[in-house]
Parts: sequence; C-alpha cells; structure tokens
Amino acid sequence: MLGVTLFLRQTYKIGLSIGCFLMSQAALSAEPILPIPSSLPHDPDKAALGKLLFSDVRLSKDNSLSCESCHFLDRAGVDFLDQSRGVNGQLNKRNSPTVYNSALNFRQLWDGRIDSLDDQVRVVVKNPKVMGMDSWEETTQKLKETDNYAEQFQNIYGRPINSQDIQHAIAEYERTLLTPNSPFDRYLKGDANAINQQAKLGYQYFKSYGCVSCHQGANVGGNLFQKVGVLKDINLLKGFGTDMGRFAVTGNEWDKRVFKVPSLRLAVLTPPYFHNGSVRTLREAIDIMTEFQLGRQVPDAHKDAIIEFLKTLPGDLPKGGK
Repeated sequence: MLGVTLFLRQTYKIGLSIGCFLMSQAALSAEPILPIPSSLPHDPDKAALGKLLFSDVRLSKDNSLSCESCHFLDRAGVDFLDQSRGVNGQLNKRNSPTVYNSALNFRQLWDGRIDSLDDQVRVVVKNPKVMGMDSWEETTQKLKETDNYAEQFQNIYGRPINSQDIQHAIAEYERTLLTPNSPFDRYLKGDANAINQQAKLGYQYFKSYGCVSCHQGANVGGNLFQKVGVLKDINLLKGFGTDMGRFAVTGNEWDKRVFKVPSLRLAVLTPPYFHNGSVRTLREAIDIMTEFQLGRQVPDAHKDAIIEFLKTLPGDLPKGGK
C-alpha cells in the first residue's frame, strides 16, 4: 500500500509539472510578443569567417569603411547618427538600424527591398553612397590578395573565394547577433519578478492603445510594412522630408510613405529614431506615434510606463558585442 501511495504521489507531481508547463506554454502563445531565440541555425566556422569580414575595411572602395562603421557592436549595433555616412563622407538619406536581431526581420532595409541578409551585403557593398565598390569582382580580388582569406574560404567552403560565399559568411555572422534573455523574455517565460510593476503596466498600455498591432513578434516589429501617418498627415511634422519609402520600390500609389516597421527590441539604446533619424528621444517618438499612427490622446503617466516596459526588451549582447 505504501508503494502504491508513493507511486500515486509521484505521478501527481509529474502530472502537475506537465500541467504547469502546458499552461505556461499556452499563456506564452497567447501573447503578441515572443522571446528571442537563444540562437538560429548557422555554421560556426562560416560565421567566424564572416565576423572577420564584418570589420574589414577592404570591403569599401577606399578602405575607409567596414560593416561595423555603421553598426558598432559595442554601441547596440548602430552609429547614433541621423543618417549614416558612406565613402568620401557621403550622406545617406536614411538612418542605420541596429544589426542586432536583424536576422529576425522579414525583410531588410527601411523600404524592405531586400529579402535576405545575404542580398543586403551584396547591395550595400556596391552602393556608391555606402561602400562604393565598382563590382564584386573587384571586392573578391582585393580579398584574394590579402591575409589568408583565400585559404580560409577554400578550407571552409571547399572552393576558391567568390562573391556569393563572402556575402553568405557575413550573413552567417549576422545570424548570430541575437539579444536573448531580456528581462521581458524571462517574464514571458514565467518569471513574474523579472520586470517591475511599472513595466508590467506599460506592457498593458502598449497592448491596449494598439502599439502592439505593428510592434509584435520576437523582434517587437520588423515583420510588416506600415504607412507613416495613418491617421494624420506626417507632412505636418517638421523634418520628415520627401522620402516616399516603398513607393520608390513598387511604384504603387498606396506605398507612399510606407516603411518596414522597425524593431523596438533595442529602441531604448539606439537613438535617433525613424527612417530619417529626425527624432532625438524615445519620448518624442512615442508622442508622434500616438498622435499620427493611433490618433489617441495618451496621458504622460501612461507614456512613462510604456518607456519603462521598453527598457525591459534589450537582452544579452553576443560575446564580442559588449
């Protein structure tokens, strides 16, 4: 009888644990925001090679810029400029978003014209206002003549160095640049004490006011397009200029001022804001969003709570990115 009792108690404990796990999973699946995965599939050797290339200025025409020149890994993956500078100090018309968690975006660049990280590398290196290389043949030749890149590519990819493998290696490295284990992620996974009460309240406001309709998923954005100025003409706001966003890509009238929704994962660390870097503070950005996108009057106390919630979103930077 004692053995049966012990067996029943143990079975009850196992059943209770499974039940709690299933309830926590169900609660997690009901939330519009998901935890960032600890890793994405990638080849470690190719990613290590991509890390070298990411910081190599020889990818630029005049050997003055690397990928890291606009995406400083020790500055949350950005350069803190309104618009980034390319070769010869040329000014780009858009702000450089963080490279961290970019692998979680459904498209790349503000207008979403790039489908993959590999293609982004291909386009940016040849962009005359960014890296300024005349051709990928020129880029490949530069790398063949320096260090031991040719040998590394042969050993890792099993063939001579070529443009596709250069692009792929850098993209493989970028797939490792995730920021998991944020306080909010731990909260989503069941740690009720991972964030404070003000942040919990801010998350509820973030959902109830409708912010989450555009900023959701693991990256809290980066997974859809949206017009800037849904409920109020953004032209009324000084500094937004003439950038038409996806209209330049598609030519469709309804794509005017449509951009990829930015990720908010590292928003508290990556000013300035918007595609043109025209907004200096997170509070001002929230003011604009609630007025022009939501058409809502939001009390200052609620905005403060939302900012407290946003502070819980950054997670651990990968080793070497601190």
